[in-house]
Amino acid sequence: MKFRPFLWLTIVTIPSLLVLIGLGSWQLQRLQWKNDLISRFEARSAADAIAIPASNAELDDLEFRSLALNGVFQHDKETFLTGRTYEGNAGFHVVTPLLLDDGRTILINRGWVSEDYRNPAKRTFSQIDGKASVTGILRRPGVKGYFVPENEPENGFWFTLVPSQINQHLALGDAAIDQFYADALRTSDVVTLPIAAKTKLNLRNAHLSYAMTWYGIALALIGVYLAFHYQAGRLQFGRRQKD
Repeated sequence: MKFRPFLWLTIVTIPSLLVLIGLGSWQLQRLQWKNDLISRFEARSAADAIAIPASNAELDDLEFRSLALNGVFQHDKETFLTGRTYEGNAGFHVVTPLLLDDGRTILINRGWVSEDYRNPAKRTFSQIDGKASVTGILRRPGVKGYFVPENEPENGFWFTLVPSQINQHLALGDAAIDQFYADALRTSDVVTLPIAAKTKLNLRNAHLSYAMTWYGIALALIGVYLAFHYQAGRLQFGRRQKD
């Protein structure tokens, strides 16, 4: 076999190939992470509900644990997470402080509402007066994604649920819990606003297909690279016949 690579084409192809392989390998790592996440969620959410932990508790084994919460909703301090969807419909997640019986305050992501029902006056049925019992799961503060805008409290735009930021903006005081919040769970088949998360979540895991896509593109790039050299006479297989 004789091979005389084009310098410029090789300089472009090799870095591109390394990037594609790196993306495929990264997706395989994400696949393992997602499988572990799903396993942890299923095991912890199915366990018996626990009492609200101390705000300085170690959370490694507590995220996604079921919580039994009792307190009074502070509906006048509702916050809305922008850019949330439900079955393809755009809307918001309603985040409401819950004043617990022990005097602390925890943020509750109560679920989704459409733009039409963002105004609490249009959904008075969702404003629970007096003592409320909430079934939820413990969640760590959200982490802003690369393409997600920064929160803009002064303009009322919240994209990531970070309890410390919301608590400070609402002036909830030192008794407000910054280390975690709770996602309310829908415990019946009846759908009411706000639409809370299902008890059993179907967490999508497409990282394997993403990895195969990146690896497939890498193989196609190799094929195009070799085919180009073959057609240009720079890649020859076998021995050339003597005259």
